[in-house]
Amino acid sequence: MQSQSQVINHSLRPLTTAHLAQTMTLLELTSVELEQKIDAELAANPALELQEHALCPQCQRRLPPSRVCPICSRPANVIAEQPIIFVSPRTDFTDYGSRGSISSEELPGEEWAAESEDLPTYILRQVAPELNAEDRFLAAHILTSLDDDGLLTVPLSEIAIYHRVRMARLENILSIIQRADPPGVGSPTPQQALLVQLEILEETSDVPEMAAAAIQKGMDLLSRHAYMELGKRLKIPTSEAQEVARFISDNLNPYPARAHWGNVRHSTRSQPNYPSPDVVISTLTHESSSPLVVEIISPYAGMLRVNPLFREAVSHAPDSTAEKWQNDLDSAVLLVKCLQQRDHTLVRLMQQLVVIQRQFIIKGDAHLLPVTRASLAETLNVHESTISRAVSSKSVQLPNGRIIPMARMFDRSLHVRTALRQIVAGERKPLSDTQIARILAEQGYDVARRTVAKYRNMEGILPARLRAASMKA
Repeated sequence: MQSQSQVINHSLRPLTTAHLAQTMTLLELTSVELEQKIDAELAANPALELQEHALCPQCQRRLPPSRVCPICSRPANVIAEQPIIFVSPRTDFTDYGSRGSISSEELPGEEWAAESEDLPTYILRQVAPELNAEDRFLAAHILTSLDDDGLLTVPLSEIAIYHRVRMARLENILSIIQRADPPGVGSPTPQQALLVQLEILEETSDVPEMAAAAIQKGMDLLSRHAYMELGKRLKIPTSEAQEVARFISDNLNPYPARAHWGNVRHSTRSQPNYPSPDVVISTLTHESSSPLVVEIISPYAGMLRVNPLFREAVSHAPDSTAEKWQNDLDSAVLLVKCLQQRDHTLVRLMQQLVVIQRQFIIKGDAHLLPVTRASLAETLNVHESTISRAVSSKSVQLPNGRIIPMARMFDRSLHVRTALRQIVAGERKPLSDTQIARILAEQGYDVARRTVAKYRNMEGILPARLRAASMKA
């Protein structure tokens, strides 16, 4: 006979699973998509309703017409390092950024909103300066043959036959593509994508001696976490095999497009323009030491609730409708709870991220600190996929009014690329990639020459010889 605790656990398991699944689904939605989702639920479920007066999602006080809580949006103690974070149902952004925003005309060279660009275009823009016109055409054929994971779906030999070119020529083009961002893109298999990423990583970091062998000989074992078998196959201790596997898991991605776009199956979808931000960051005052104010937009927060009259009516429902009404009630309760969990997760995420990237938020790209989703997940004690979902497709408005993808706060190369742009902008005569790498090293950025070439391509900067030619012209 089962114990009472076993029965209780068994009865709770489906609800817990449903709660987690719906929370993860809601976490991935932007504020605009979330509003559409809630509107659909309101139309379909009579157990849901909107309160006439919005309440603050945190302190439950009645919100003023601005939908910004005057209590939660103000600090108890003004400490610059600690941001003021609150959830707001506000969706009208005609005055967003009013604490310190500036107009788009005052942002020379900066995007007012993120541009839309698909993966093939993004990569072709990087590799084009290294290719002649004919090779660019071949590169475009390769890039339009990628799947959602960034892997090549057509054998290179077929492309060679179609264009009547030598395989060696296509292999050289593919090698350049694979070293673009995201690294490994264009590889025919996940295994080769990992090996390309490992080779690039070796240029700037210490790599476990058996990492390449683990990928070549134990790919099937890595996916199954069969560390003991992997150790036997590589003739190394199980503990060492486990360390190698952990290094590969933390630093490499067999599906390059997922690593770039931040989601599992959205790699070839164009990045959206941002008609309204999901998070608004402003400063409390115009002083540099002012705390940052972070407003997380959650449509209908403090307004959506389970209809109390419907809840009462369920207990008196006729047999013909009792089951349906109970399902509606359960669905409404679950949605409200999952929305609260979504907001709580975003608050925790922004509390950490805004502290880490404070200088970037205030001063710009050159001050971005390298941070990964994995490290933030460890700090918050959540799974890395939770952070990826929270970041995916979201946009952030900075204090200067500029709207950027939230994923940019995890761009580990942005500060180096910014330094590279400054070096090129200040050069009297064109510097080679080797010279730029040396100057970057003096500034504290230890990057290889090939990495400089990749970053230069990402920024659309011509090679030294072509910059020299343009100067003469």
